[in-house]
Amino acid sequence: MADLRIRALRSIDPARAPLPHGTEIATRVVCRLDDRELPMGAVGRVSRVDGERVWVDIVGVGVVELAREDVLPRKIGQARYVARRASAWEALSSTIVLSTTVGSRAWGLAEEGSDTDERGVFVLPLAWTAGLAERPVDLCSLDGSATYWEIDKAARQALRADPNTLEALFVPGAKAMDPMGEWLLAERDAFVSRDVYGSFARYAVSQLRRLEQSARLARHRELVLAWLREDPTASLDAIAARLAAEAIDAAMARPAAILRAKEYVKQLYRSLHDQALLPACDFASLVAFAQAGAGRFEPPRELRPKNAYNLLRLLYLAQDWLVQGEPVFEATGARRARLFAIKRGEVALAEVLAEAEDLLPDLEQARRVTRLPAHPDVARADRLLVRVRLEVARRSVACEPGPWGRDAPPPPEASWEPEP
Repeated sequence: MADLRIRALRSIDPARAPLPHGTEIATRVVCRLDDRELPMGAVGRVSRVDGERVWVDIVGVGVVELAREDVLPRKIGQARYVARRASAWEALSSTIVLSTTVGSRAWGLAEEGSDTDERGVFVLPLAWTAGLAERPVDLCSLDGSATYWEIDKAARQALRADPNTLEALFVPGAKAMDPMGEWLLAERDAFVSRDVYGSFARYAVSQLRRLEQSARLARHRELVLAWLREDPTASLDAIAARLAAEAIDAAMARPAAILRAKEYVKQLYRSLHDQALLPACDFASLVAFAQAGAGRFEPPRELRPKNAYNLLRLLYLAQDWLVQGEPVFEATGARRARLFAIKRGEVALAEVLAEAEDLLPDLEQARRVTRLPAHPDVARADRLLVRVRLEVARRSVACEPGPWGRDAPPPPEASWEPEP
């Protein structure tokens, strides 16, 4: 197994591999932030890269600036992934046929400093689809702001009424970079069906409930660390009993609540140890961590207010699409004001979840009376894909100028890794 892992990385230098935004890394050196010393092996995520400098967000600590040579992708597979991702972007960015600005700038909810996110579709040259080499199905810029799907993947996602894919196809201002992109826009109605109810509404509500669970766990973590700062002599059993009394479901039997609380505390110190924030995976290290003044965490990434407002926006979009027969992406009036309030963190997550639940009966009624077809037009979508593949083949055989003909990037060499 070890030999296979080494051979898999033979062509990759982890110390020089690209580090896209969000890459999980481990530090190779002892470093400091303010008055805290962070051990070698501390785990974080890349928040910014500028030349040979890397900014890393370390959980419970903050953002640390390091030299590129002082960090490594945390996992072997991740080093391989980021290298393939960078190579694919460099080789295939010229094959993008459709590009769309999505997110807050498309929804009329952008503010100063808002990101500009691009989504769209690319088409592989003929040689990339003919051999044994693995076919890229996604292109992603290093900073994560631009993501494109290969047309086959985009079509399958759109047939499932995937919200991100349908948004990229239908947001006003979608730019066709090639006639093949124009064909896709002309046929985009083929992908629409009343399945938007399930893919948008059910997804949004399920994700809001997950956010609620994440918020509950984050609150538990704050309580546990605060109690340990106040009383470092408290035992694991005492902390679990207090957490069960103050934060676990009141309807749960007391013994079961204490058992659940105790398991949560254990999961907390295991997680912090995995992130190299605790020297040992035990309760004593958790106490020392709290006593050192640590544990004042930023909200988890998934609990950023923008996630909650985006999910509620999906529900509004689904309702408009079902009722009107076409999507309305830009928020206006009272709806826009409400979404802004949620985005700025002025509305409690529980209130957002309740609002989402209140929308469901109207959504169900809209699903029953909508003019949208019951199913997408699979035959029409299939004809589109065949047309695109034949066009790519024609340009390749004719050696026409461009990335699908004479100037097509060479495909990667095929490789074979036996099963361990």
